[in-house]
Amino acid sequence: MFTKQWRIAALAERFPQRAFTSLAHHMDAQWLMSAYLMTRRDGAVGIDGQTADDFASDVNANIQRLQEEAKSGHYRAPPVRRVHIPKGDGRTTRPIGIPTFEDKVLQRAVVSLLEPLYEHDFLPCSFGFRPGRSPHHAIKSVWEGLSSMGGGWVIDLDIQAFFDTIDHQRLREFLQQRVKDGVILRLIGKWLNAGVMEAGQWQKGEIGSPQWGVISPLLSNFYLHYVLDAWFEAEVKPRLRGRAFEVRFADDAILAFSNEADARKVLEVLPKRFARFGLTLHSKKTRLVRFRPQREQRAETFDFLGFTHYWGKSRRNRLIIKRKTAKGRFQRGLKRIAWWCRRYRHLSIFEQYRMLRRKIQGHVAYYGIRGNMKCLQGFRYRVERLWIKWLS
Repeated sequence: MFTKQWRIAALAERFPQRAFTSLAHHMDAQWLMSAYLMTRRDGAVGIDGQTADDFASDVNANIQRLQEEAKSGHYRAPPVRRVHIPKGDGRTTRPIGIPTFEDKVLQRAVVSLLEPLYEHDFLPCSFGFRPGRSPHHAIKSVWEGLSSMGGGWVIDLDIQAFFDTIDHQRLREFLQQRVKDGVILRLIGKWLNAGVMEAGQWQKGEIGSPQWGVISPLLSNFYLHYVLDAWFEAEVKPRLRGRAFEVRFADDAILAFSNEADARKVLEVLPKRFARFGLTLHSKKTRLVRFRPQREQRAETFDFLGFTHYWGKSRRNRLIIKRKTAKGRFQRGLKRIAWWCRRYRHLSIFEQYRMLRRKIQGHVAYYGIRGNMKCLQGFRYRVERLWIKWLS
């Protein structure tokens, strides 16, 4: 697989404007087997109830059948199973779609085929669900960009129900700018139109891309690449008076400007730009932040990827940009710990200690960045108090 991906990447670099008409021939039995090995086996099951072990019981025959159905056009994409998970506020839920295991394998194969092609097209400002990039890279890019400008005006973008409002027709138009392989386009079209199954009722999928689908992150990435990234880089930045940069992780993005007038003009244009492609910016959550160091009064802050960015003093009494765990994420983590301590207090103390230690390690693995020690210590202390409470 890696050799073929390297060839696709080389062709994408050599022909940056070409739409590729022959990609599916790479997707042979060996390619699908590699996709199967990369698919998670502990995920939730789809509407057919098939588990990874069921698929593995006759893996070679299943791979061969999947390949023949995909290339002949006989493959029927089953609806995704819709479930609702609570959001961070604990009051609302977020709908997600769970594909069948076979669907996950085939989607992984298509993602592996398209990823090297679009990696050449995607801009450095995009960090979400890309090889070798993580939320920490995006957070570091924000810190470096704002530090080099000495602060600025930040547009904190919030797209309302992004995954549920992606326009299928626009998505196909964007896709066909680089891919015109009939097999690949047909498969993606079937996944988009498969619909969802909820409480035994089927609902047609006319817009949107279900979250948790293996191919959904890639589809959302190149949708926003054309809607936001390429537009901002090619059309917006050349017209600005000052410096500007963008950092985006999936549908979370910030635009930073050194000039206030530039920021206000772009903020005025953004809703029209997104509406043109069927997207809506959240009127209350999308805001312009004056992120400038101020000694006389407290400067404004903004949250990005679970971190609050703010101005603070260094050991040498200089104003610098610092990051700390966002208040909502901090409280959400403690709520989950409290629920776990209450639910599993029947376990032995050693088992509880072992699991809580793993949970704290997971929290520290994400939020353990420079300057955030106070929040990490506070989180550990609160977890200890919660554990003692439920042990009592």
